[in-house]
Amino acid sequence: MKSKRLGRGLEALIPQVTPEEASARGDSLSHILVSKIKSNPEQPRLSFDRQKLDELKQSISENGLIQPITVRQKDDDFELISGERRLRAVQELGIPKIPAYIMEVESDEKLLELALIENIQRDDLNCMEVAVAYERLLKEYNLTQEAVAQKVGKDRATVANFIRLLKLPELVQDSLKKDEISMGHARALMGLTSRGDQIQLWRKAVKGGWSVRRVEETVRQLSQKPAASPAPSKEGKNPHLASMEDKIRTILGSKVQIRPSGEGGRIEITYYSQEDLDRLFELMEQIP
Repeated sequence: MKSKRLGRGLEALIPQVTPEEASARGDSLSHILVSKIKSNPEQPRLSFDRQKLDELKQSISENGLIQPITVRQKDDDFELISGERRLRAVQELGIPKIPAYIMEVESDEKLLELALIENIQRDDLNCMEVAVAYERLLKEYNLTQEAVAQKVGKDRATVANFIRLLKLPELVQDSLKKDEISMGHARALMGLTSRGDQIQLWRKAVKGGWSVRRVEETVRQLSQKPAASPAPSKEGKNPHLASMEDKIRTILGSKVQIRPSGEGGRIEITYYSQEDLDRLFELMEQIP
């Protein structure tokens, strides 16, 4: 990415906007009641790291709130634009007032745009939250990838790579959210065309703690492997059953075979370890 990443100290917790910058864009600084601030309904961040929030609370307790939040006035109350973690920390500490820049925001659409861009520019979202944010900018504003890239200060290829993550299986997307794998791992997995293959390789990578390089090399080997001619089916399996097998394999992330017999038949699901069996059992328990 072109933008400079923030450090792991206070700068990673608090965006640095100088009073001069706030004044230049017409924001006014006030101390307002925390009870009068409503959360941003367009907040793109889906999860909050408890440890980071506790670290921020400790910092505020010792040093005060270094960086004000940003809000807009709405009727007699205020609506948060940026700084939700700071607001949550102050709420949990029981501090009655908080310093805030009050911005003039003309519409809900502009509020959404500001919230998305502020979070993306701070590198404060996980990979999947960034991907969803970019997609919302594309769909809700009818922007091109080039226009989104200009708005958030990234190059178009970076925006495109994030959006591609949304095509990965949900299991892999959830793994990204949990930081079990990096975006480098995810990009390597996208070199496989089969979602079932992506899930199987992802599972091996997570279980074995594979590096990005190892995943890339495995994908390269699998991609270079000549496709084997399909063996004639002894059971006369039709394309519909083969398609169903593929769909179930994608959902479960395991090898699946449908074996018809007369009017009925059986479905065989392969598991690779006790842990894998437990995972399959948990998935099936979720079926209503």
